[in-house]
Amino acid sequence: MAAAAARRRGQRRGALFAALWLWPLAPTAHAVLAGDVSAPVVAGLGLAAFVGLYLFVVVQGFSSAARPGVRNQALLGLVTVVGLALAAAFGGQPGGWVGLVLYLAAAGVALYALPWAYLWLAAMVAAQIALGLLHGEPAKEIAESVFNTVMAGALIMVVRRMMRLIRELSATRDELARAAVEGERLRFARDLHDLLGHSLSLIVVKAEVVRRTAGRDAAAAAREAAEIEQIGRTALAEVRQAVSGYRARAFAAELATAGAALSDAGIEPTVRATAEAMPAAVDDAFAWAVREAATNVIRHSGAGSCVIALSRTDHWQLEVRDDGRGVPADTSPGNGLRGLAERLALVGGTLSTVDLSGGGFVLRATAPAGAPA
Repeated sequence: MAAAAARRRGQRRGALFAALWLWPLAPTAHAVLAGDVSAPVVAGLGLAAFVGLYLFVVVQGFSSAARPGVRNQALLGLVTVVGLALAAAFGGQPGGWVGLVLYLAAAGVALYALPWAYLWLAAMVAAQIALGLLHGEPAKEIAESVFNTVMAGALIMVVRRMMRLIRELSATRDELARAAVEGERLRFARDLHDLLGHSLSLIVVKAEVVRRTAGRDAAAAAREAAEIEQIGRTALAEVRQAVSGYRARAFAAELATAGAALSDAGIEPTVRATAEAMPAAVDDAFAWAVREAATNVIRHSGAGSCVIALSRTDHWQLEVRDDGRGVPADTSPGNGLRGLAERLALVGGTLSTVDLSGGGFVLRATAPAGAPA
């Protein structure tokens, strides 16, 4: 509905704009009203029909970027017949009737795209020359009329191309806006999955520790419960940061958190990490990788130990290896792994996984040494 209304408003503005350029026909209309032509009634009716058809064809040509339909082409043919007939019948009389051919050229150029517009303009120029010679016009006047017709046609071509480019830019802007909204929706969903999946897994592990120790060590259970509270508060703050779009993971902090979570789950962690500082973008991506990998080991692996290794050669590499049950062959990657692959792709990195035949699973993330900050 809104698009149709906008198109109608554009057509009304186009009709007004086209009508303003009819002022050169004022002497023609005056000749009809003053009776300076041989058949003023016929000339007047023909001129009125010509103006109405011309305005309709021009507005249709400018309001659509598509190929002209059969109806519009038929109307162009009709206005051409009327215009040429008037120019042929009254061309030698007062009013400058041969000038109607200029409007015919403009109407066709407005309706047709290249190269048909060139052919139409050439045909109208030929018709204008023929009519000028038929009515004995001086060569100078014929040349001036042809020049005006060519310039008017060229102007219409330029304006029509500009309008087409404006439509394309508008469509591109709308598509970019839709892509931005979709990208933000995916970012938000990915962040929430990574944030809440890890935090909820920690809460489950801590709750299990509380349940096991509550009967024999109330103080330890209280400490674990306090940590559950702190994890919940941290998760809430991280969700707020994700909503605001300002969230970054520190690799060192995530490494410590992952080690503590693995220990609480009864999985022995081993950490091997280079002391060299990573670029900020790689640090953030690897922090998310450690978080997701530790969450998956705790939730799915049933492992007894887990090795987290960070190294740098000609590229950065993070490897998380467990000795658990691995992944069934028919299991497809989950949202977390897909989100990690997207994060690493942003810094030019890759994500790969290996299901070890003897039991265990390896997650490997890489990033170029010169990744942008």
